[in-house]
Amino acid sequence: MKRISASLRWLVPTILIVGLVTSGAAVAGAGAPAQGGSATLNASGATFPQPYYEEVIGAFKEKDPDVTINYAGGGSGKGRQDFSDQVVDFAGTDGLFKPEDTANIKGGAFLYFPTVAAPVTVSYNLKGVKGLKLSADTLAQIFQRQITTWNDPAITAENKGKKLPNEQITVVHRADSSGTTENFTKYLTAAAPTAWTLGSGSTVSWPDDTQAGQGNSGVGQAVKSTAGAIGYVDFADAKALKLQTASIKNKDGKYVAPSTKATSAAVSKTQVADNLTYNPLDAAGTGAYPIAAPTWLVVYKNQTDKGKGEAIKSFLNFVYGEGQKIAPSADYAPLPKNLLDKAKAQVKQITVAT
Repeated sequence: MKRISASLRWLVPTILIVGLVTSGAAVAGAGAPAQGGSATLNASGATFPQPYYEEVIGAFKEKDPDVTINYAGGGSGKGRQDFSDQVVDFAGTDGLFKPEDTANIKGGAFLYFPTVAAPVTVSYNLKGVKGLKLSADTLAQIFQRQITTWNDPAITAENKGKKLPNEQITVVHRADSSGTTENFTKYLTAAAPTAWTLGSGSTVSWPDDTQAGQGNSGVGQAVKSTAGAIGYVDFADAKALKLQTASIKNKDGKYVAPSTKATSAAVSKTQVADNLTYNPLDAAGTGAYPIAAPTWLVVYKNQTDKGKGEAIKSFLNFVYGEGQKIAPSADYAPLPKNLLDKAKAQVKQITVAT
């Protein structure tokens, strides 16, 4: 199934429906209970992995036409809130629940299921300038509006031999509560602890003279349409929009371009917690891309609807089988074997009502 381009997704409604959906089933729990092996599952959340989820959901639909999965974007923050309020059957998130928020999750105990990883690109629109190089300190100053022109000495020092224009920089960031924002700002907090002062989170207080875009594709479109712009965009959307992307200086002092291979190099160096969460940002290794981001599906551990519970388990098993083979063609890095094995085993922890 061919991925819908980022530019087209920006023009259509946020909710993407894969397969045939009966009217009135757009909110979790609104459809009739699944019977006879059929089910309608509803989810919302992260736009960072959305191009991948579009493809894997489509492939799963071909395998099991009796299961329909609706994945609405909206950002990781919306996904976590919808999941907490039990208005979706599962959610996508690039960030973790805060410990104090877990007590408010109406569906009770839940599990993190890692799916893929990918680079958060630093995309820019600068005519005639290819292969831009940026360090964390320089990025921090750009996004805090301390560096405001492209020929600033800090940028030219990292890009010797390139003719950088005396052009104003337009900073573009996410308007919504976003796991991509969280990972980008967590990276700057870790890699530029002195220079970066805005903190980290799914939202931060950006300077007033910056622009905001809805979802990864919205940021990408704003960068594409604005000369001199810079923003952080998921790899799949950046490629679909044909954006220029910067090489970022990693922990070992090497400038590395965003790629699935460089993301895998970062993930391979990461410690995985018992709940399958991990942080590959600012990983060591000469070939590691430093803004490599994880993403998860969050699923209730105890499934009270038999049809939906079995469908969720079937979908997760598909993600960890054929879905991992789909990842590279969708511009995402599959999980390393040690993490994949743990994720497969965790599917068995989901209990389904009889």
